[in-house]
Amino acid sequence: MDKFEFIPYGRQDVTEGDIEAVVKVLRSDFITQGPAVSVFEHNLCDYTKAKYAVAVNSCTSALHIACLALGLGPGDILWTSPITFVASANCALYCGATVDFVDIEPDTALMSVERLKERLEWAEKENKLPKIIIPVHFAGQPCDMKEIAALGKKYGFSIIEDAAHAIGARYKDEPVGNCRYSDITVFSFHPVKIITTGEGGAAMTNSSNLAEKMELLRSHGITRDPTKMHKNLDSCSYYEQIDLGFNYRMTDIQAALGSSQLTRLDQYVLRRNEIAHSYDEEFSSKVIKPLKSKLDRMSAYHLYVIRVDNNELNRNTIFDSLTKSGIGVNLHYIPVNRQPYFKNMSINTALSESNEYYNSAISLPIFPALTNSSLYKIIHDINSYCYDFK
Repeated sequence: MDKFEFIPYGRQDVTEGDIEAVVKVLRSDFITQGPAVSVFEHNLCDYTKAKYAVAVNSCTSALHIACLALGLGPGDILWTSPITFVASANCALYCGATVDFVDIEPDTALMSVERLKERLEWAEKENKLPKIIIPVHFAGQPCDMKEIAALGKKYGFSIIEDAAHAIGARYKDEPVGNCRYSDITVFSFHPVKIITTGEGGAAMTNSSNLAEKMELLRSHGITRDPTKMHKNLDSCSYYEQIDLGFNYRMTDIQAALGSSQLTRLDQYVLRRNEIAHSYDEEFSSKVIKPLKSKLDRMSAYHLYVIRVDNNELNRNTIFDSLTKSGIGVNLHYIPVNRQPYFKNMSINTALSESNEYYNSAISLPIFPALTNSSLYKIIHDINSYCYDFK
């Protein structure tokens, strides 16, 4: 085959229109704390149908303030999936709470509702129920949110949807982020995600109370709203710090890029689904199995993951060979509970499916600008390793 340049697993798509939107802000009076952030938040609400959006400087920040807004603190417990980026767990530790994990479904790598039910039954008996559960919409496919929400009502926990991978996805023909089955949904706008603001994130909610708390927390705990001030300063005071917050604000530069990118979100998701469909058609052998898609939802396909049968092939050998051939495969993720920082914590060790997943998974390149020639090279190279087993 022809010689190819390195193909990354993900890549941002920045157009001239995006650049013009950013330059317009750079030439304006406000490059931060101006009107562009509110416009972006409005656009996010318009797309997701949620009532409120709180734009911040990262999805990690969004997770942190979401947990705080829901009252997570010392003595509380948060559960999430082990197959996620570490931020989904770290947000509990930032609040002084403890974290534990619920195992995944082997065919989707999403939080298993059956394992969740079992853990909740056990936790109720042991008086160790979680205050918050964070289902992770891994690779862009939504979790079984209706079932998780029903368990939330039964056992009294709050829900934060980690949709870092999933803006543009749909669940039961509704947009992810509308918070029908959760208290808060968070998005990521890192460059390899579906749309980007460079770095950035957002927290969506339908609760005015939660939105107000998160807005306060993202900006030092400072308010300029006279109705919220204690008015215990001098008569000329125009702001008060009424809570301990953080500098988690998004700049107008980032927000302008986000609003411009958002206009192409559906286009991006469509192209990602086209690439995923091409992969699906090719990888159906017993030794190479893609993650499955469920019928009542549409993935945003931030990631495309295959699992390798290590009884027939060696995942690490394939991974290394693809890398050497110029294909930027990746591993999403090392189970959080296996990270050195978490080793000495008292956490759930019955995570056999997560461990099996970790030993077999490979993330393949998927992004809107991936050319068909690069796509065919990836398919050709993988099939060449598996030819004898098809």
